Amino acid sequence: MSNNNLFKKVAVCTDIHFGNKSNSTTHNQDCEDFIDWFIETAHKNDCETCMFLGDWHHQRASINVHTLNYSLRSLEKLGKSFEKFYFITGNHDLYYRDRRDLNSVEFASRFPGISIVNQTINEGNVAIVPWLVGDDFKKIKKIKAKYIFGHFELPHFYMNAMVQMPDHGELYADDMGHADYVFSGHFHKRQQQKNVIYIGNCFPHNYADAWDDERGMMMLEWDGEPEYVAWPDAPSYKTLRLSQLLENPTQYLDSKTYARVTMDIDISYEEANFIKETFTKEQSVRELSLLPNKEKQDLDIIDEDIQLNFDSIDSIVSDQLANIESEHYNPQTLLEIYRNI
Repeated sequence: MSNNNLFKKVAVCTDIHFGNKSNSTTHNQDCEDFIDWFIETAHKNDCETCMFLGDWHHQRASINVHTLNYSLRSLEKLGKSFEKFYFITGNHDLYYRDRRDLNSVEFASRFPGISIVNQTINEGNVAIVPWLVGDDFKKIKKIKAKYIFGHFELPHFYMNAMVQMPDHGELYADDMGHADYVFSGHFHKRQQQKNVIYIGNCFPHNYADAWDDERGMMMLEWDGEPEYVAWPDAPSYKTLRLSQLLENPTQYLDSKTYARVTMDIDISYEEANFIKETFTKEQSVRELSLLPNKEKQDLDIIDEDIQLNFDSIDSIVSDQLANIESEHYNPQTLLEIYRNI
């Protein structure tokens, strides 16, 4: 390995989304606990370099003070823990989805050891690429690097367990086919096509992630193969039948579980309440919902997917507003109004 390479061994994570679930204390504490585990695991595996691949905060327009405290503590820990820490700005970190001049993590650059990547870095045979805006995608083919790290929105990859990203005619996975590996944040499901890998986000966030535990962190030694480690204390989302649950509740439920249970057994309302209260108390589950039929459960999961796709809708609306040509309306003013709705 050349001494000019950017890293010897790098620890990578992405899409943690501080402030998700309406600035939930539980979610923010999960985020900080994950960061503690991430740092400990990276040190045990001799990682001197760290990369975060985007979407540190969930809300782009404002940061709740409660969330900010968790965010600051975690950033300070990361800055102190590695020789180099590269922090990519994702679309959720930007105030304007189609511009990078304002972001919610600029203060992180004040911490020693943290480099905010708001413009493409190409050094040590590694390219680190922030969220692309405008015609940025046209420059990607010209990048020459062994490894590319970014926050890409590539067509034909899964945005979640059920929905693929449509083709918008801009950046494609093949545009980066010259690199040994391309590692990306943005889509939360771990997946790979050819040399492009979405590494999977830090931990499951909702029922679209049900039964998918391929989350956590990635480690990469120079010239090696990516190694994935799941956070053992991650929250989990489960969808199952009541008959399954009754057979072996401890197999499915613990203190980090969110569960939606379809009542495939004919029981009374009182019996259903008793089951819910008993399991919630004995297994200390975070959420236990009893659903009357499978169709309702499927509908709820689809609703989660619709919510996950909101960013794509947000992009369409923003593009339309930005391109309004009128003597009477200022497009930027309309954008400001829309983003604060």
